[in-house]
This record gives sequence, C-alpha cells and structure tokens, in this order.
Amino acid sequence: MSGFVADHQGAEVRVSPNFGLRANGQQPDMIILHYTGMETGQGAEEWLCNPASEVSSHYLVHEDGRVVQMVRESDRAWHAGKSFWRGVTDINSYSVGIEIVNPGHAFGYVDFPEPQMASVVDLCCGIAARHDIRPERVLAHSDVAPGRKVDPGEKFDWRRLAQHGLGQFVEPEPLRPGSVLKYGDRGIRVQTLQSMLAMYGYAIEISMEYDRQTETVVSAFQRHFRPALVDGIADRSTGATLLKLVRSLPNCMNWEVA
Repeated sequence: MSGFVADHQGAEVRVSPNFGLRANGQQPDMIILHYTGMETGQGAEEWLCNPASEVSSHYLVHEDGRVVQMVRESDRAWHAGKSFWRGVTDINSYSVGIEIVNPGHAFGYVDFPEPQMASVVDLCCGIAARHDIRPERVLAHSDVAPGRKVDPGEKFDWRRLAQHGLGQFVEPEPLRPGSVLKYGDRGIRVQTLQSMLAMYGYAIEISMEYDRQTETVVSAFQRHFRPALVDGIADRSTGATLLKLVRSLPNCMNWEVA
C-alpha cells in the first residue's frame, strides 16, 4: 500500500491491513452504505484498521463530515460479509463500502448530522462518477444481507441521495388501512410480492408461501423504502411502494398486482 493516494479529494488516509484483490479483476459497480454501530467514531476507525477484526471499508465518514479512506477503491475491502444481490454473492469484489459513524440500534440510534450527510453525498457522487455506478446499485447493507444486518437503518436520508442521482428512490405510499399479506399466507399474491422483491435484487425464494425469509426481506425493503413502519407485514403501503419501485427500474416489465 506504499504510495497510497486518496481516491476522494480531501479524504484523510489511514491504511487498513484488511483488504485483498477483487475477484477476477472485477471493477466496482456498487456502493454499499453501512453504519458503524459502535459507541464512538474513533473506536470504529480503530476497529476497521485492526488486523484482528478482519473487517474494513473503503471509507469512514465521521459525524463532523470528515472522510477517512482506509482501502483503495481498486482493492477489495471486507465490509459486506455474507451477502447477495441479483445473483452475486461476493459483494465485496463488486462494491465500494462506506461506513457512516452512528451508534446504530444497539447504542441509541440517532439522526445522521447535516455535515455527515453532505459528505456522504459528495463521496458517493465521486465514487459513482469514477466507476459509472448506476443509481439502482447504491444500496444499504441491510439490502444485501437482510435479517443479518439492519444498517444504515430507517433514519438514513435516501431521498437526499436520490436528489443527486444516487440510489433508486420512489416516494413511499402513506400508511392506510386495508388488506395485508403476512406470515403464514399463501397464494398468487404472495408469489407476486416475492417476484417483485426478487426482481429488485433481494435474495428470496419464490415459493408462494409468506415464510420467515419473506418476512425478513419485506422488513429490509421497508427499512429502506417505507421506513414509517418496519414490521415485515406487506400492507397496502408496502405493496404499492414496491410496485412503484419495480416499475421505476430500467427495462422493467409492466407489473400488475394480482
């Protein structure tokens, strides 16, 4: 890592030993957003640079907006773990990982401060431009590892990223009473729900049964796209928001809800 020059202008450099080569010369075509989930940003920075942790990310963004680069974008950081998106399981080889300092759900989850969000947007814009990353390939850790991970969580401002062409975003449909799909349900409506989630990219079996996997993936979808209520139940708001999302994807087929 001698001669490490930051890819992002203005970033501090602190080299992490936890990195490797991207598989088969793969170039990054995804951005994965995380929160640190630790009590302090300094503690998170130390952990990401500790060889004993066996974890890292390309970037860390502190609450005050300060950006630290720990792994070159050309290298494979160890941030996604066991994950999946649109058939890909080695997400680390396909992505640039950004850790955003926030105590997370375990330590008193808080809003992301303005200077931090501004830096995240600026950082993502630069990465997306350098690697020609499409909007729909800017994702949450919880998207690629539903159930196992919940970050960056329901407080993260995806709308703000979308205003800068980052991330696939649709306005969430409001909560309203009506029929729901939930654990234990079966049939064609469940199949349609599962098919739309799979089309977006989630790891889900199309089984026509609303099983625990489906519940978990619905929760992950809600956390990202309909954060007003994260409960794993596909209510009218969830279904309508998902339908809008799928229809907004490039080259989407004209989905109708059965």
